[in-house]
Amino acid sequence: MGAMLTAASHVAIVRAADEVPSLDSESVKSGRAIYGQYCASCHGANAQGAPDWQERDERGELPAPPHNAEGHTWRHSDAMLSEMVSKGWRDPFNKTKRLTMPAFGDVLSAEQIRTVIAYLKTLWTPEQRGFQVEESRNQPFPHQMR
Repeated sequence: MGAMLTAASHVAIVRAADEVPSLDSESVKSGRAIYGQYCASCHGANAQGAPDWQERDERGELPAPPHNAEGHTWRHSDAMLSEMVSKGWRDPFNKTKRLTMPAFGDVLSAEQIRTVIAYLKTLWTPEQRGFQVEESRNQPFPHQMR
């Protein structure tokens, strides 16, 4: 039974990867610039994440993860990614209560956040993008634009 479920999941991911929508090149270009200005200092110029990103630091927090194919960003829906960027994020396993990623909702518009996420999508494999499309089907970007 487990093998059938795993095979079915794999087929769904491959099928989704075949249906991945193309990304608007202007949005990606804009998102790359915004990423460079606001995100690269923590997540790396090439979205490679902080050194030792899987090891807790002296505060008991995980450093900034990669956003490329090596990380896990692609596992989150558009709505979740948008919320994380807008409102900030605190890893629930961190030992401190502070936000481990600051909120950018007062600095970036919803459209700018979308372009950053569009840029990140260019760093993922087709299979990862297909998975993320499926995750976003019921959790798309918020409709309100500032």
